[in-house]
Amino acid sequence: MLTLVTGTTGQVGKRFAPRLLAQAAAAEKMRVLVRDAARAERLAELGAEVVVGDLRDEEALGKAVAGVDAVVNVAASFRGVPDEEAWAVNRDAAVALGRAALASGVRRFVQVSTGNVYGVGRGRPLTEDDEPRPGGAMWGAYAESKIAAERELLALDGMDVRVGRLPFVYGDGDPHLAQSLRWATHWAAAQRLQMAHHVDVAQGLLRLLYAPGVGGRVYNIADDAPVTTVELHRLNGVEVPAEAHTRTDPDPWFGIMSTRRIRRELGFRPVFPSVWSARDAGAL
Repeated sequence: MLTLVTGTTGQVGKRFAPRLLAQAAAAEKMRVLVRDAARAERLAELGAEVVVGDLRDEEALGKAVAGVDAVVNVAASFRGVPDEEAWAVNRDAAVALGRAALASGVRRFVQVSTGNVYGVGRGRPLTEDDEPRPGGAMWGAYAESKIAAERELLALDGMDVRVGRLPFVYGDGDPHLAQSLRWATHWAAAQRLQMAHHVDVAQGLLRLLYAPGVGGRVYNIADDAPVTTVELHRLNGVEVPAEAHTRTDPDPWFGIMSTRRIRRELGFRPVFPSVWSARDAGAL
């Protein structure tokens, strides 16, 4: 089995790819598509085949998917980029990759998405059957482009597509946890953030990649214990702003995702059920 992984120089991809290689059987190989070969040297040393090219280049996509059995599309442009780039990478390039994969005979396609596609909360944990409700502080081109990509990829006829929706991802030295204070500084004290450690993101994506009979399914991947604004400040060793205790959370269930489906259907159990267990294990 040859698996193509994109986005392996990003925060999620560069932590997922080595784990895929580490658990691969003798007959299983991995290929990566990168714009700069130098940034894939570590993966090459671990045994990955490197293809140099841009995800937005049709010729590069053809080379990347040739002979491939499965694709894990981790590549994404996050918040802070121009809207045009978000749409070009998150939707247009993802769909082009899916079509190229289908034309090349790829059997399985895992699309990495985001819990932000749900939009505003529902007064309960969000489930994979919930339709997006645009709105909220995190809505915009990123969420819109990711849900558009999901829909177009799942509509491809003739290829097994499965989607993993991620929450706030942290751990393994990822600076994301410290960066959370960009937003949390302005939150109410009890406002919560759904999280998942990179170890569990990799676990979830590997289950999506290898599970039989789940084509067309969407899965939330998250831990068991969303953290509050107060906890985020304490984890970062920063004093909680006094005004946080006077603010009101406008949407207490925003971004809080149910993991019932991935637990029941794929046997997912977080290695780190909470950020505190990861901290105690020295895995931040």
